[in-house]
Amino acid sequence: MLEHVELFFKSIFIDNMVFATFLGMCSYLAVSKKVTTAVGLGAAVIFVLAVTVPLNWLLDQYLLQEGALSWLGPEYADYNLSFLSFILFIATIATMVQLVEIVVEKFSPALYNSLGIFLPLIAVNCAILGGSLFMQAREIPSLGLAFNYGLSSGIGWFLAILAIAAIREKIRYSNVPPPLRGLGITFIITGLMAIGFMSFGGMLTGGDEAVVAEEQNMATKQEDTTKENKEEADKTSVSYHQAIKE
Repeated sequence: MLEHVELFFKSIFIDNMVFATFLGMCSYLAVSKKVTTAVGLGAAVIFVLAVTVPLNWLLDQYLLQEGALSWLGPEYADYNLSFLSFILFIATIATMVQLVEIVVEKFSPALYNSLGIFLPLIAVNCAILGGSLFMQAREIPSLGLAFNYGLSSGIGWFLAILAIAAIREKIRYSNVPPPLRGLGITFIITGLMAIGFMSFGGMLTGGDEAVVAEEQNMATKQEDTTKENKEEADKTSVSYHQAIKE
């Protein structure tokens, strides 16, 4: 349970797709002019990541990895289909994005029209593919953690685009210097927000330092115990030799 909680908050705040790795910036910048459209696209990204990351985890575990086909028989144990990762991952993502596009067009035509070309472009959004590739590179051990990672990564991207959309709506009434209006001030605000999100890394750093300090204390105690045992052994040896001489 603790592992799920740690992965959830780490994926949202510390390894945020936008502010830590700057993935999905094209949609992040283009569809963040209004909060309503940002919420719609963010919800679509959450759904696509939450579905495609665990699906691609299953593909990776039971089809793509070296030896993943051993469940078909021992003669397939040496097969390695990892070179197909990009093709199959993108195919899975494109399928889910097509499903989202059909649902949004059916139930919310206004949102579908406001998102425009950026809704089908989720299929080639580097944040979506990055979620599956990071899952593969980090060797997430279980399907539940893969779902957790996809969901939390989507929530992190959703919070990023929602925050910048709210700021851009308010900044229209601010006196921004003419050379910085538009994308200029948006890039600056994004950089400042990324610096702010970097501070969340201290939540894990402090714990790591505590673990390291505890390990150092244990090593010091072990060294002291070893020295004491050695001194006692030396004293015993000296006493033994003196007794033999006498």
